[in-house]
Amino acid sequence: MTENQCTIKSVSSVRGTGLHTGQHGTLTFHPAPAHHGIKFRRIDLKGQPLIDANIDNVIDTARGTTLQQNGARVYTIEHVLAACTGLGVDNLIIDLDMDEIPIRDGSGRYFVEALEKAGIQRQEAVREYIVIDKPIHLKNEEKGFELSIVPSETFKVDVKIDYGTEVLGVQFASLHDIKGFKHEIAPCRTFVFLHELEYLLSNKLIQGGDLSNAIVFVNRKVSQEELDRLADLFKKPKVKVKDEGILNNLDLHFDNEPARHKLLDVVGDLSLLGKHIKGHVTAFRPGHYANTEFAKLIKQHTKKPIMIKEPPFDLNKEPVYDIMQIQKILPHRPPFLLIDKILEISDEHILGIKNVTMNEPFFVGHFPQEPVMPGVLQVEAMAQTGGIFVLHSVPDPENYITYFLKIEEAKFRHKVVPGDTIVFALELTSPIRRGICNMRGIAYVGNKIVTEGKLMAQIARKQ
Repeated sequence: MTENQCTIKSVSSVRGTGLHTGQHGTLTFHPAPAHHGIKFRRIDLKGQPLIDANIDNVIDTARGTTLQQNGARVYTIEHVLAACTGLGVDNLIIDLDMDEIPIRDGSGRYFVEALEKAGIQRQEAVREYIVIDKPIHLKNEEKGFELSIVPSETFKVDVKIDYGTEVLGVQFASLHDIKGFKHEIAPCRTFVFLHELEYLLSNKLIQGGDLSNAIVFVNRKVSQEELDRLADLFKKPKVKVKDEGILNNLDLHFDNEPARHKLLDVVGDLSLLGKHIKGHVTAFRPGHYANTEFAKLIKQHTKKPIMIKEPPFDLNKEPVYDIMQIQKILPHRPPFLLIDKILEISDEHILGIKNVTMNEPFFVGHFPQEPVMPGVLQVEAMAQTGGIFVLHSVPDPENYITYFLKIEEAKFRHKVVPGDTIVFALELTSPIRRGICNMRGIAYVGNKIVTEGKLMAQIARKQ
């Protein structure tokens, strides 16, 4: 049964303090169109840069997951993204007027409440899924974590934690129906051991922390003097250790609340894949580094194979661009303009043609008795085709230029000689982001592959 994408009906906000930065501010949810995905907008910065909730934008996982794009960052995104996934929200703009997501009580509860207040709006577009068709496994013995995912008709998560402490012990948590997220997972707060809290406090790494946004486990004997000092730091009249081995700042919602919170983090970090998942995740001692590395592995294993165009090609059909039109797009001129026409172009691929004749100037000195088109010029012709592909993505290509940053895995299969017609078929290997385009290209003469390679280009406005 197909399901549709969802956004929200109205605007809704959450105010609070950033756990690590101590900044006070507001997070505001806005509706977004189908296929938009979830994007953060830093409205406090010049130009209000957007940051995609995308695994490729992760730059740090210490004490939370941090994203960076377009010169802007956003910290501690996992709880709000988990809330979006838990409520089935696909498309949002999340405005933020500070560096960090408000921590509130260290759970996803307040974000769930704000999204529900805004109302969930069903959209016309059908939801797309990451479908797991074979097991994927990640294990790191040094860091002590292990995650796997196997095929499933729905999204399921099982988590086990064991930090070798008596006070916390071994805990398990499960979510086998996403509908249970709101009540079973969203209210579960983050936790910390007392020795970690002391380190974070002494190094000013939780400037917005207080005893209302974390469960504090005490895994050693603590003097009353230390407890009094903590009370002063957090502006509490008194702090003591409860029978459960936690500070008396709060009561547990569930006996296994720490494991449930780790499950919440798994949901939030995996949502950076940009689509809902059909698969069963099992995680032992997950954390933000483990979760995001696992997300990258899932992306690598589930990305669609490149379906590059193959012969036969209709060389006689009306071109998209002829040589005169190409000269309006590319800055190259004869004898260094090496593409004669563009047969096809779309958002995903391009077909370019080079007619090789004996009149080419390079044949004068390159094996004149047995002329062969130099491989480096074949790669250049492929790059020019790719340049047209990239420039096609902007409304005013005449004002831009492409610079090639990298050419990898170039291979020359057969020689190219006068009389040959080369067809260059290129396709994107990843979406164009920040003006960077990654492509794979294959050059054909007839049905034979003569050249292939991978190219990376950057588009820049002319000075």
